[in-house]
Amino acid sequence: MGLTCFVPLLLLSFIAGCAARPIYPLPSKLDGKRQPLQTSRPFNIAHRGSNGELPEETAAAYMRAIEEGTDFIETDILSSKDGVLICHHDVILDNTTDIAKHKEFENRRKTYEVQGVNMTGFFVVDFTMKELKKLGATQRYSFRDQQYNGKFPIITFEEFISIALDAPRVVGIYPEIKNPVFINQHVKWSDGKKFEDKFVEILKKYGYGGPYMSKQWLKQPLFIQSFAPTSLVYTSKLIDSPKVFLIDDITVLTEDTNQSYSEITSDAYLDYIKDYVVGIGPWKDTIVPVVNNYLQTPTDLVARAHARDLQVHPYTYRNENSFLHFNFHQDPYQEYDYWLNKIGVDGLFTDFTGSLHTFQELTSPQSKDQGDDNGRASKLLHKIAAMISSYGKV
Repeated sequence: MGLTCFVPLLLLSFIAGCAARPIYPLPSKLDGKRQPLQTSRPFNIAHRGSNGELPEETAAAYMRAIEEGTDFIETDILSSKDGVLICHHDVILDNTTDIAKHKEFENRRKTYEVQGVNMTGFFVVDFTMKELKKLGATQRYSFRDQQYNGKFPIITFEEFISIALDAPRVVGIYPEIKNPVFINQHVKWSDGKKFEDKFVEILKKYGYGGPYMSKQWLKQPLFIQSFAPTSLVYTSKLIDSPKVFLIDDITVLTEDTNQSYSEITSDAYLDYIKDYVVGIGPWKDTIVPVVNNYLQTPTDLVARAHARDLQVHPYTYRNENSFLHFNFHQDPYQEYDYWLNKIGVDGLFTDFTGSLHTFQELTSPQSKDQGDDNGRASKLLHKIAAMISSYGKV
């Protein structure tokens, strides 16, 4: 082993000795039982898995997020042509799979109307599950690691659930009923049921249910999310699990009710929707407006939601400079600090689960209360980890 390899290892050994815990403290089994979901701080929600590192919505991305300490793994649920529910964000396959390499599918490109706009591409609803399994997932952003492109397949909703249930600790799931209007238009089930019915059937098959913080919920935590309010109202009649109403940019109308941002964030609408959901999931730039990449004065949306006992889980937090507003000086920890401690949200959707987990561990009351020696060790941990990161880039 050369000196260049020895130095970082020596530093890591030193850190472990000082802090008496690994550099990334991860939950694990305790006394043969699965460690419960933490409920003492805002939730760390792995947006499409740890997709800052691995292709989104793949088993590898979800397993990595669990390893890094996420509270919930998040996914988008769509349907294949033959009615199998799958984990995939876009209704087209063009942006996050290697379908362009599959010449056998080159005649499948079509144009459909999606949320009032004509879209052309390879649509998931035109492929059977067997065909979809032939594709490999790819990174959405070119500036992220491309070495795993094509190596992991699209997974089903049931496979996603099994990843959470097989975790060494309790990990929640946070599935979205994605584009329900489009799916119900193009996919028909033989029993005459709707997309939302099939979605709930799978959840119940694997034992999910129960109100927020109930014994059943804590055993198998679940948030159901959707941008379509009618889907949330409909599923509330089928399952009593907590639901979160997603809110898009101020320019986007709801896909099912054609309502504006101002309508669905009004006091009257929040009073209505609170009977069906436990929280809202807004695009973060609608909570704190941005002009020329600088944050402006925060709106009162969080305060108005909290006044109605609604949680607020904004999206999406990403480490890269191209996504960080100038106020945070290229430091994602500053962004986490701002949203968790100044704005006071109840959970964050992040592409970088490990970063959020580390930030919360280093700033948690438990870390601060460990005494002077361990407190200094935690600060030293943070500083040396940054040194090692910089060292690797030289």
